[in-house]
Amino acid sequence: MDQMVIIAEQGAWRDDFESRVLDGYRGVGCSEPLARALLERAVKGIDGWTVATDGAGWIAVEVAEENGAPVGRIHDLTVPHGREWAERWCAERGARRVAVRLTGGAGEFADYPVRGQNRLRAVAKQPELPTGLAVRRLTEEEYPGWLAGEQAGYVADIVRAGALSPEQAREKSDRDFARLLPQGYVTPGHAFYAMEAEGVVIGTGWVNHGFLPGVTFGFSLEVYEEHRGKGYGRAAMALGEWVTRHGGDEVMMLNVFGGNEVAIGLYESAGFAVVEEYRSIDLQGH
Repeated sequence: MDQMVIIAEQGAWRDDFESRVLDGYRGVGCSEPLARALLERAVKGIDGWTVATDGAGWIAVEVAEENGAPVGRIHDLTVPHGREWAERWCAERGARRVAVRLTGGAGEFADYPVRGQNRLRAVAKQPELPTGLAVRRLTEEEYPGWLAGEQAGYVADIVRAGALSPEQAREKSDRDFARLLPQGYVTPGHAFYAMEAEGVVIGTGWVNHGFLPGVTFGFSLEVYEEHRGKGYGRAAMALGEWVTRHGGDEVMMLNVFGGNEVAIGLYESAGFAVVEEYRSIDLQGH
């Protein structure tokens, strides 16, 4: 790994990198417009990445401030056994955590804990809700209580995934909700739903229509704890499909946090493919 050379002219690497990333998105069923939109997100800030080569493969790395601490990111790694060099490069620049975004499997990062996954699936052309389940829009009066519960759940998910401390998670939650819902209940493109069974609200849904080309993003499809174990998990999936089509989209995408094995298993069995996986590791003592 001592033969790694940092390069200034990154054109050849970038063409190769973008081609591989696009192939990864296409491989999980993304349409060409969606694959291109995801690529645009994946290469955000690429001009600030450091790229090195051993003459045969590539390593692309970056250290940036995140949640008040320097975090290393390994954006690309095609050099066999090059992870050690990448981690050392990040550590030398103050990073105590290194993160990766992966498509197509964990590969050399299988021992990095999973912090989150983005999954997607094309929805049925005419999805139907299960018998006995009714769906309505969440009312503006219900919104504040729903929001408080979503924020608390988001913090808990981040902490359970091992991504941040409770204080960092609360700060991230405040920033993310302010960014995603700047106008609260009336934020354009966002819709909030209540699921009812026998007149009782058993869960809620929060989606963003047109999140990406042809995609509705399900920020939350929640069945309340006291109603779990009754088959409503599948009902939440049906809700997601139903609102995706009613919002004019064909694909539903959602995020699941690492450590939530029940949700991961549900989405896996429901046919949601992993389009991106986020893993990270603490360098201290590693």
